[in-house]
Amino acid sequence: MARWLRPLAGALLLLEVAAAVSFLHHRYEEMVQALFRVQSECPYVTRIYSIGRSVEGRHLYVLEFSDYPGIHEPLEPEFKYVGNMHGNEVLGRELLLQLSEFLCEEYRRGSERVTRLLHDTRIHIMPSMNPDGYEVAAKQGPDSIGYLTGRNNANGVDLNRNFPDLNTFMYYSGEISGPNHHIPLPDNWKSQVEPETLAVIQWISSYNFVLSANLHGGAVVANYPYDKSQDQRFRSHRRTVNTPTPDDKLFQKLAKTYSYAHGWMHRGWNCGDYFADGITNGASWYSLSKGMQDFNYLYTNCFEITLELSCNKFPPEEDLERQWMANREALVAFIEEIHQGIKGMVSDENNNGIAGAVISVQGISHDVTSGDMGDYFRLLLPGTYTITASAEGYQPQTVTTTVGPAAPSLVHFQLKHDVVRKPLERKASGTRTNNKTLQKKVVPRATHRRTQR
Repeated sequence: MARWLRPLAGALLLLEVAAAVSFLHHRYEEMVQALFRVQSECPYVTRIYSIGRSVEGRHLYVLEFSDYPGIHEPLEPEFKYVGNMHGNEVLGRELLLQLSEFLCEEYRRGSERVTRLLHDTRIHIMPSMNPDGYEVAAKQGPDSIGYLTGRNNANGVDLNRNFPDLNTFMYYSGEISGPNHHIPLPDNWKSQVEPETLAVIQWISSYNFVLSANLHGGAVVANYPYDKSQDQRFRSHRRTVNTPTPDDKLFQKLAKTYSYAHGWMHRGWNCGDYFADGITNGASWYSLSKGMQDFNYLYTNCFEITLELSCNKFPPEEDLERQWMANREALVAFIEEIHQGIKGMVSDENNNGIAGAVISVQGISHDVTSGDMGDYFRLLLPGTYTITASAEGYQPQTVTTTVGPAAPSLVHFQLKHDVVRKPLERKASGTRTNNKTLQKKVVPRATHRRTQR
């Protein structure tokens, strides 16, 4: 009898999982209820926290998945998904709610893949960065909504054009080869950004995020940095300029991971546009100033891409299940990309972690830094690399290591105190003091007819 009951129990579990997922558009209160329902279903591996409030006072909630919620474990990387940055681009919001439910249910039923993911990764999911704009769009309904209705926040500001313009600082400092990591913010930056933008900047400054994606709509393509082209004078509807980062090949691989795991993104032809492999360099598509994607790369350790997920910004509810099935594997596979490259601890002679140590890769002019506990993460493609760790007051250490295609290589550094104690000369030396001056030289961005990102 028992051998007949086991399959029946499994079938009932699958029915329970299916019933828990509702393919509906969630207004703010419904979204909050959905998040707290997941937290109550998986209390030991989830945590809900707010990073701040919108203009109209709505919480910007984040659902965290981890085997130790609320705690950063050394050598465990931090990942984030951000949805609904543009209030009327709603598919990402619904997909992230579905993903949250999926991770919880798969963990409860003992999925080896999801259990390993939650034990090895700290995952942060923000379904809506612009809840005020969403409410404006949702009141119109998917059938009558205008192309821009609800796109901006309650102050009428496009949040993906509201981050400090670190690209211009980089280009003026040394054109494309200028400092491109941990660029300081202008002194008056807080007065120039919206509450939602401020909350996100403070959030990504508080967590050592390694990999991220923000979810948009209006096209179907995986977009990677840089979003802003170097020379704005030649930007037009017909002329675009590919503007790669020093990590261009890595970004292409990250974008292709999502594209090829997606149901149809990789085919290239979508929404009347063609993108080879379903991916594009942002500036090659069209130049975008003050975007969140470039800001992550230039200000933090985080590598972020932008996912355009649907031709219809506000798809009808009957299309949500199909979209979830097309994106489910891609959403999980992209998180798993965080486990590549190298990681390790940077410590002193007494095994105390060194925060803020600089990790440089020979041949790739983009550095990352160690976190508060001294752990660092550097995404890299398979190959052999020469890595240097340096910190003020310590002698630098250089090692050569080989990165494989699977798990990240462990590379630890133990730095000796520098007897001379000379200040560390970083690549950005000599530019930080000129930041305020350079910020005054910002080139006004031109408008563009495309409005997806």
